[in-house]
Amino acid sequence: MKFTKSPAVELKVRDTQLSIQQDNASMHVGTSVWPCSLVVVKFAERWTSPVTGDNPYADLLDFRNKRGIELGTGCGVAGMGLYLLGLNDVVLTDIAPVMPALKHNLKRNKPVLGRMLKMAQLYWTNVDQINALNPPFDFVIATDVVYIEETVGPLLDAMQALVGQNGVVLLGYQLRSPEADRLFWEMCPTVFNVEKVPHEHLHCEYAYEEADVYVLRKKL
Repeated sequence: MKFTKSPAVELKVRDTQLSIQQDNASMHVGTSVWPCSLVVVKFAERWTSPVTGDNPYADLLDFRNKRGIELGTGCGVAGMGLYLLGLNDVVLTDIAPVMPALKHNLKRNKPVLGRMLKMAQLYWTNVDQINALNPPFDFVIATDVVYIEETVGPLLDAMQALVGQNGVVLLGYQLRSPEADRLFWEMCPTVFNVEKVPHEHLHCEYAYEEADVYVLRKKL
């Protein structure tokens, strides 16, 4: 897997090169690029590019005329990547201290994106901010967001409020905190049906052994 801690991360999405500026000296984890964001983008690219033979994700990853929102977007990698793959209406959200880094990276990549994607400040406990985003969304994207036990409940509440009944949550996941991990997987199946993407279905160059991709669907 191509992953770097250097200040700039280059990610090719089909024929387009994203260039993401990191600030690894920042106090905020959202100003660094984490592996799961790359894993999710390249998984989606693998199954939305011309596929030889059966495509088990043809329906899941049909981005045409779909709305998406990314939670804890950080530098914006996953949201920008899925936009380039056809998700036509994307909102990138994070907390206030991370927004300058996100705005910088959107401006940095505007020449290849073609426009500035939408940004919104979002604290998962803030119902007014959630409602202002005009849910439901077809796709909720979240990568490397489970690392503090106290935020697990608000995260799941936000996911549930934002995703449509027929929508999906694309979750890039890596164990960061045993306590948060345990609580998340206790609570998540109470509101979502959980499907783990087999590792062999990830992009061969971006199949980081500790990173997984899950598809979450609302329970009826």
